[in-house]
Amino acid sequence: MGRKYWGGSGNALTVWISIAASTVLIFYGYDQGVFGNVLIGKNFLDTMGNPSSNMQATMTSVYNLGCFVGAMSTIWTGDVFGRPRQIIIGSSVIAVGAIIQTASYSVAQMMCGRVIAGLGTGMNTATAGVWQAETSKMRSRGKLVIIQMANCITGFSISNWLTLGFSFAPGSVAWRFPLAFQIFFTLLIYILCPFLPDSPRLLIRKGKYDEAREVIAALQGDGATPDSPEVKSQFNIIKDILDREHMTTYTWGQLLTGRGPSGVLRRMILGAWMQAMNQISGINITSYYMSYVFINALNIGELLSRILAAAGSVDYLFFSCMAYFIIERYGRRKVMMSSAAACCICWVVIAIALSISDTGRGDQYKLGIVAVSFFFVFFASFGMGVLGVPWLYPTEINALEMRTKGSSLAMATNWIMNYMVVQVTPPGIANLGWKFWVIWACICFSFIPITYLFYPETANRTLEDIDRFFESEPGIIVAWNKTATQLERPEEYARMDEDIARQVDNSEKKLFGDECVEAAVPVH
Repeated sequence: MGRKYWGGSGNALTVWISIAASTVLIFYGYDQGVFGNVLIGKNFLDTMGNPSSNMQATMTSVYNLGCFVGAMSTIWTGDVFGRPRQIIIGSSVIAVGAIIQTASYSVAQMMCGRVIAGLGTGMNTATAGVWQAETSKMRSRGKLVIIQMANCITGFSISNWLTLGFSFAPGSVAWRFPLAFQIFFTLLIYILCPFLPDSPRLLIRKGKYDEAREVIAALQGDGATPDSPEVKSQFNIIKDILDREHMTTYTWGQLLTGRGPSGVLRRMILGAWMQAMNQISGINITSYYMSYVFINALNIGELLSRILAAAGSVDYLFFSCMAYFIIERYGRRKVMMSSAAACCICWVVIAIALSISDTGRGDQYKLGIVAVSFFFVFFASFGMGVLGVPWLYPTEINALEMRTKGSSLAMATNWIMNYMVVQVTPPGIANLGWKFWVIWACICFSFIPITYLFYPETANRTLEDIDRFFESEPGIIVAWNKTATQLERPEEYARMDEDIARQVDNSEKKLFGDECVEAAVPVH
């Protein structure tokens, strides 16, 4: 059958690709959680010269600027290197950044290491989801990307518990070891990625047709070969869409001004804004600064704050795993809107509890318990939907020819919004008090009408079905378009697949004769 991959073929190969892509997200989750817990350590602050709250915010947030640049870079490098190789490069860059951070003795050196680690993380996060989506079957694509996001929270949880344990260590090892531990994930990537296939859709775009058929056959499993009818059919469906889009004949200016194939700019905006919603929900207040918030907004001691943050990460992990069971059953739209409504309610309750506490009209201890409880409920609410859907959606919604570029722009949007939230949190808590939390309640509420009006359903569709939907030039508002919003796969798309398969079958019969074609079909 040609080259061999980790896991061989079929579902086992898909699982190995998912493990590799998930390792990238564990890596990201760890990076996201580790620095907020390092930041509150006395030895760390003394080593860095006891920086102000604004400088602490900048030290944390420059990582996101590196992520922004790294994600944008994959617009040009993502297709050139391919998915596995791009992830290997990104992970190597993170290791360099981790070494610089671990050896830091000044704010400038730490910021340099943070930016470099961010570059690699941006490359990885812009690539992993696309690789997973382009190698997954239609009915498992959402679940597999949700597993990735659950693993992101696994990394986040590891960082919280590891930093809690090392907070008892003497001297600088309390923060240097957690920062150095990032290198472990790079080693895992080195073990996995060199032995896994690239996306067949990317290979077809690059004209590597034989290799693409090999990969499709390997992903198909069940004894499929590059000459199997089902492999040829899938190859031709993908190639048919690419041939019709022929985006390589258009300039960037034409694509972005709407003079290219229908819906390209709109699809990029939908993917990018979905990622923006993930960040401006306020999640990174809790993921980067959970311990900081407990100490500075709720007046809880350092040790108890660390314990609560670690416990919160387990709550977050549990409910992000629960999303696996609903993402395909209820679809992207319903899950996103329900999750956003729950997040909004959490911020409202937190704002009310802290406003009563700040004005001295209630028992500060009991109101603190209410606020902490709803931070935990927020983790659960976010993990069930607003966490995973925005990471899944850009890998599905963008045009086949533009998926790498669209996902890169979406991730770049994620990181610049991430930077904004992380930068404003310490001064926001210090200057606005309880009113700071009202902002996030209003933002989360806005996600409900935005998703309802503008976002088509992508569950139970092949990636090629989504291309077909935008070829039909639907209106901007999709809320009342049944093809756009129904959960089941539209029948017209299944008929289109059958027509392409029939055309392939008829062309082979003409070329080889009926008897040769029938003899070539394997018995299953």
